[in-house]
Amino acid sequence: MLELRPNCECCDKDLPPDSTEARICTYECTFCADCVGGVLKGVCPNCSGNLVARPIRPAAMLAKNPASTKRVLKAEGCAPKAA
Repeated sequence: MLELRPNCECCDKDLPPDSTEARICTYECTFCADCVGGVLKGVCPNCSGNLVARPIRPAAMLAKNPASTKRVLKAEGCAPKAA
């Protein structure tokens, strides 16, 4: 089950569980659409994988399986890794 992390790892923007702005990679690294489209150019800076829209968990299921409250922020910045 996805953690549904609460923020963008790049700019720390809040990304609530129902956000249509959240993007994730296969490791659940989480970024906002602005950072993904701008500085990250669609590539995860952690694993070099692609970033896609995060699914939205229905409210009834969110009550049963809540989103994570642990914030993750890249202290060294969020520029993509060199290929």
